[in-house]
Amino acid sequence: MKTIGYAIVGTGYFGAELGRIMNEQEGARVVAVLDPENGETIAKEYGCEVETDLDTLCARPDVDAVIVATPNYLHKEPVLTAARHKKHVFCEKPIALSYQDCDEMVKTAEENGVIFMAGHVMNFFRGVRHAKQLIAEGKIGRVLYAHSARNGWEEPQPEISWKKIRAKSGGHLYHHIHELDCIQFIMGPAVEVTMIGGNVAHQGEQFGDEDDMLFLNLQFANNTYGVIEYGSAFHWPEHYVLIQGTEGAIRIDMCNVGMTVKTKDGSEEHYLVHETKEEDDDRTRIYHSTEMDGAIQYGHPGKKPPMWLHGIMKNEMRYFNGIMHGEPVPDEFRPLMTGAAARAAIATADAATRSLREDRKVKISEITG
Repeated sequence: MKTIGYAIVGTGYFGAELGRIMNEQEGARVVAVLDPENGETIAKEYGCEVETDLDTLCARPDVDAVIVATPNYLHKEPVLTAARHKKHVFCEKPIALSYQDCDEMVKTAEENGVIFMAGHVMNFFRGVRHAKQLIAEGKIGRVLYAHSARNGWEEPQPEISWKKIRAKSGGHLYHHIHELDCIQFIMGPAVEVTMIGGNVAHQGEQFGDEDDMLFLNLQFANNTYGVIEYGSAFHWPEHYVLIQGTEGAIRIDMCNVGMTVKTKDGSEEHYLVHETKEEDDDRTRIYHSTEMDGAIQYGHPGKKPPMWLHGIMKNEMRYFNGIMHGEPVPDEFRPLMTGAAARAAIATADAATRSLREDRKVKISEITG
């Protein structure tokens, strides 16, 4: 088996772990990293080289693919540079903080004939894939509505992370775009959106400038709907995706972790959200302990992700490495590999942002043209 050479741009908490996982995959090796703060340390850990220039990194003949795990506002340049050097790309979510940037990134990959995979990790949850399978089998009839909440309470942190600065993270809506992507993964792309919200409890020097309460109303084709709640001003934390159909419902609970399928005769079936009960229990424990701050985890390159997160990151990297080795793209994941999922997520987020700013319902076509 040929060994695929990977480069990683951005070796913070997430990027460093993606590299560790990729180095464990068959036929995969991280050959170089680029990160002005953590690059030297992580390169020593991996036993690879460190680069300080993007063009130099992407021009390396031993680099076949680039994993971009920089802060959200720094995704565009490494993606474009890698694509122009004919390197395949995996980019962490959110792909960009505007549809215009996202579209340029996707088009550049297309023009250069390279794969551009969106890091929408919820697609690799066992529970999400199982829910899609049950829906396809007609278990809950025709899907009518989806509702997701991802909220908690955030106390002041020792320092203000880039994740709390809207211009760098995009705020809750973009930084936690998983739920928006997941609902569109299930329902299809939204056609119209309304968003209300604001910063109700986190003003001042101890906090960033993002809104801490956001409420999205989504309209899809065929008279179907969705609602999403985000924020860090909720003392009753919730994290779930609920899918309602004509014959039943599916609830994927990521706080008291587990998946429940309810059919119209009143019966319930219970399934795992992650790969093992141990992973589900580990995530439940974390949500009910002091390890969480407002449903936002803060990490550093030396801190390992929790068991459940490591598991889905491993699924994601195994899949990307398989694609690099020529494995076929299943229909289920095709939107992740064509730019369709990336465009849909950012277009809807941009429409929601415009709705909040202009106080009106916004069609997604206003964003996509």
